[in-house]
Amino acid sequence: METTKLNRLILKYDPTRPVFHLTNPNPLFFNNGPNISPYFYCYHDDVVSLLRLESSSPATELFLEMDSEGASSESSSSGDQLEKWTEEQDQLKKKLIAYDDFSWKLSSSMELSQGSEILKYVGGVDMSFCKEDSSVACACLVVLELPSLRVVHHDFSLLRLHVPYVPGFLAFREAPVLLQILQKMRDDKHPFYPQVLMVDGNGILHPRGFGLACHLGVLAHLPTIGVGKNLHHVDGLNQSEVRRSLQLKENEHEQVITLVGNSGFTWGVGFRPTLSSLKPIYVSVGHRISLDYAVKIVKMTCKYRVPEPIRQADMRSRAYLQEHQTESFKRTGTVTTGSD
Repeated sequence: METTKLNRLILKYDPTRPVFHLTNPNPLFFNNGPNISPYFYCYHDDVVSLLRLESSSPATELFLEMDSEGASSESSSSGDQLEKWTEEQDQLKKKLIAYDDFSWKLSSSMELSQGSEILKYVGGVDMSFCKEDSSVACACLVVLELPSLRVVHHDFSLLRLHVPYVPGFLAFREAPVLLQILQKMRDDKHPFYPQVLMVDGNGILHPRGFGLACHLGVLAHLPTIGVGKNLHHVDGLNQSEVRRSLQLKENEHEQVITLVGNSGFTWGVGFRPTLSSLKPIYVSVGHRISLDYAVKIVKMTCKYRVPEPIRQADMRSRAYLQEHQTESFKRTGTVTTGSD
C-alpha cells in the first residue's frame, strides 16, 4: 500500500465534549493490518478521547501526539519500524515475570523473621516535556526511603528525543533514557538503588499487554509497578464505567476496584487514595511483582492521588526542565545530567 505524508493536520478541541474532531485529507490510523479502524484513541487531561476519521483515502503511517495543553505534534513511523518494534516487544514480553520475584518483605508483613530484608527504597520515574518543543524532555529518577517517604536521591537527564511517539509503543521513546539513569546509579553501586520502581505509565494494563513499566522492568531486571492516570480501553474495560462504579453505594467504602476484562483476565486495579475521590489511578503489574504486592506498595506511598515516588519525579523533572532549558540546548540537543 502506498503511503503519503500528511501536509496539513487540523485538530479542533471542544472542552465541553471529550471528542476531538479531525479534519484532514488522509486518515490517521493505528497500525493494525488490513482491517484499519477509522477510530484512534488518545489521552488528554484524564479523558480518553476518540478521533473519528472522515476520509477513506489511502492511509498514512502518521500518528498524532497530544500534550497536556491540548497542542498537537506530528510524528511518523514507517511500517518497517513498527514491525521491528512489535517483534522486539513480543520477544521482551516472553521474559515478563508477573509474580513476586524478590527477597525483601514489607515492614508491616507478618512474614518478617530475623535477618529478613526490608523494603526500604522505592524509586519513581517520570518524564516532562518542553511545551514549545515536545522533543525536548527531562527524565527524572527519584528514590524515597520508607516509611518516611523522604527523598534520598534524585537524578536527571535533559535531552532531545528523536524517536517519535507511537501509541502502544511509548517504551521505545522513553525507556532507553530511563534505563540509562538507572544503569548509572547501579554502576556507581549507589546505596539507595531502588528495590522496586514505580513507573508513570502502564504495565500489563496495555493494548498489547506490555506497557512502559513492563518494558523498563525487563530491561533493568527490576521489580516495577505501572501507575497510569488514564485507563487504556482494552478487553472491554472503559474508564467512564470504572469511575461510575466508584459512585455506586456498594463501592462507596472501597479504595480498590479490580479491573477484570470481558475475557475474565485481571488487568490491574483502579485505586483512589481517598474515598471522596472519583478519579482513580490505574495500577498494574510491571515486572517481577504480583498485583497484590503492587497495590500494597502504592497504598504505602500515596499522600495524594499519585504515589509519592512518581509525584516527586514529576515535580522535579518539571522544575529541572524549566531551570536548565536554554536556547542553545534547544538548538544543539546537548544532554546534561545532575544528581544528588
